[in-house]
Amino acid sequence: MNIKRCILIIIFIIINFVLLSQTGSIRGFAYEKKTGEPVIFAHVYIKGTNYGGATDVNGFYNLTKIKPGKYTLVSTALGYDTVYVKINIIKNRIISEKIILSESSIMLDGAVVSAERQEMRTQIRTSVVKITPKQISQIPTIGAEPDLAQYLQILPGVIFTGDQGGQLYIRGGPPIQNKVLLDGMVVYNPFHSIGLFSVFDSDIIRNVDVYTGGFNAEYGGRISSIMDITMRDGNKKKLSGKLSASPFGSKLLLEGPLLKQTEENKTSITYVLSGKTSYLEESSKLLYTYIDTAGLPFNFNDFYGKVSINGSSGSKLNVFGFNFNDNVNYRAVSDFNWKASGIGTNLILVPAGSSVLIKSNFSFSKYDITLKEENQLPRNSLINGFNFGLSFVYFLGKNQIDYGVETLGFKTNFNYYNSIGRHMEQEENTTELAAFFKYKLNLGKMLIEMGFRTQYYASLSTLSPEPRLGMKYNVTDFLRFKFAGGLYSQNLIAANSDRDVVNLFYGFISGPELGDLQDEFEGEEITHALQKSVHGIFGVEVDLSNRIMINIEGYIKQNTQLTNINRNKLYDDNADNYDKPDNLKKDFIIESGDAYGVDFLIKYDYKRTYVWFVYSLGYVNRNDGYITYSPHFDRRHNINLVASRTFGDLNWEVNGRWNFGSGFPFTQTQGYFESLSFTNIGTDYTNSNGDIGIVYAGLNEGRLPYYHRLDLTLKRKFIFKNDSKLEMNLSITNIYNRENIFYFDRLNHERVNQLPFMPSIGISYLF
Repeated sequence: MNIKRCILIIIFIIINFVLLSQTGSIRGFAYEKKTGEPVIFAHVYIKGTNYGGATDVNGFYNLTKIKPGKYTLVSTALGYDTVYVKINIIKNRIISEKIILSESSIMLDGAVVSAERQEMRTQIRTSVVKITPKQISQIPTIGAEPDLAQYLQILPGVIFTGDQGGQLYIRGGPPIQNKVLLDGMVVYNPFHSIGLFSVFDSDIIRNVDVYTGGFNAEYGGRISSIMDITMRDGNKKKLSGKLSASPFGSKLLLEGPLLKQTEENKTSITYVLSGKTSYLEESSKLLYTYIDTAGLPFNFNDFYGKVSINGSSGSKLNVFGFNFNDNVNYRAVSDFNWKASGIGTNLILVPAGSSVLIKSNFSFSKYDITLKEENQLPRNSLINGFNFGLSFVYFLGKNQIDYGVETLGFKTNFNYYNSIGRHMEQEENTTELAAFFKYKLNLGKMLIEMGFRTQYYASLSTLSPEPRLGMKYNVTDFLRFKFAGGLYSQNLIAANSDRDVVNLFYGFISGPELGDLQDEFEGEEITHALQKSVHGIFGVEVDLSNRIMINIEGYIKQNTQLTNINRNKLYDDNADNYDKPDNLKKDFIIESGDAYGVDFLIKYDYKRTYVWFVYSLGYVNRNDGYITYSPHFDRRHNINLVASRTFGDLNWEVNGRWNFGSGFPFTQTQGYFESLSFTNIGTDYTNSNGDIGIVYAGLNEGRLPYYHRLDLTLKRKFIFKNDSKLEMNLSITNIYNRENIFYFDRLNHERVNQLPFMPSIGISYLF
């Protein structure tokens, strides 16, 4: 039966090629007139026909299998005037047509069918959220700048564990299971220790695709989610930029042309330079002494640069690099810092006379993290390496073939001491190779995306075949059902445990070899060292009108094998301890577990008003072979309500966000005792002073109090004649001063809270 299906697919592809040779095609890029930046998700179609589609994150469109003849090409996008272009489609010819869109000077009063809605009818988009700078700006800002980290917290299925040292957990997946890509480069830590800020400058983000599960074959190496970030090019027309400041920090952004495109020279070269710094530790000693007289000990610096070479056909080469760092000296008990740097390139090639789009990327990045704590030995973790990708996109009318290869190599160096001083270390070089194929089939109301990925982990000598499938059925123009799922694997594990409540130290380890794990788990033999997961997501999309959209998704992630650091290790794993159980001597342990739940999203977007409401119900569990427990990020209920409104002469704007979350699991304290080490033979316990020992209750059997917080921002814009503008904002974090718990200091018997009521004023000048 499988052979018959393969033959039918091959025949179908051949028929497509034959039909393609009898027709013509048109392709090109859509650009913004003012800056020359690509316009993403613009609707491009041929008037009076059913030929059409949306531009991608590079502004690229490709319409194929068009009958020869004269037509009118139409392009529409929210915020831009509609463009009409006369075209002549010729048999067996590919026409290139550049579309230039001008910003609209008026706000339309009528209903507008956005390109996003058009894409939802023509793309699977299961468990995918697309984020643009406009959306990021609609949430309350912290200081003068909106930030991606703040927007990610409102997405369906995303759990955020706190303002200080907080991390993002996506549908039951900890950060190590979430892959972050920056123009194809792997970024190992995208968030600063104060969880209000990411390392990215939101002003130069073009688009972010967040796959919360069920992603197809073009992505791999992680078992929970993908965050694919695309940064925009510099301004092709003139020098422009932004300067901003607030009590939290300041930023400088510069961009412009190094070589302008002219009628004689069709090539252009642009640049972008961005730098951010924090001085919260210093400013908080003056403005927020009621929080901590010693100041808030969070410091960071982020620098990013990019040069883009744009050809006349739309082909493009980007070279970019970054340097991020983070420092925390928390309550004088821990000295924590990390540094990240990288350089990369990516290429988009549009060959003449071919319907293929070629993409390639190569990059090198490094991440180094250190934690020093009082009365504890230091921990440190290093990961550095490269990743390379080459992919091809072939357009067959409304159908599409994607295929490509990837390779990734990295080195990990890890030193760690557990609570009783047992040393764990690893230095490992790892290579991963992958090939993928994806075929998108448009059958009218039914869309099918069949994918297959083969991932080879050289250090483990293990091959992982991973089928993927996505489907959508358009019942009507306003009702759609969808599904996505597949098999997923990864090698990397975190240099901490999912059982830790506060995770400042978050390093990376290459997964251990099979011989370094226990022989069996729950009575079954361990046959491989990979972490594995199976995803299944079912959803429904409903357009109540052109203004209101509802999306409901139920999901399950069955993690059949996970690897975790063994925090219960008591003995060295050597011949002398052959008789000791594996769970007391191995550096790592095997676990399994499930994440499942349902996410409900309703979005209203019309003229001056934007409303976003999300409710997530989720369950996460882990089984280590002895007990089943809830990890510390197992939040049962999570609500996010975001509202934005422009008013007056459109230069005033108010944004609000309210977040409610049920309590996280934690391990309760049952009592204290004097702990004597007896490190020396003959220790006299009658006159020796011991340390404070803690008697713990069952693992994560308690629940912290509920969390809720309201943030508000009021903005005012002043526009000047030279096309520059000044933006001022007043923002308040935790406006009703809710005392949300951060963690409980067991030794000092003291509750430590998240950030309280925090007002700030920010100012930005754009030119």
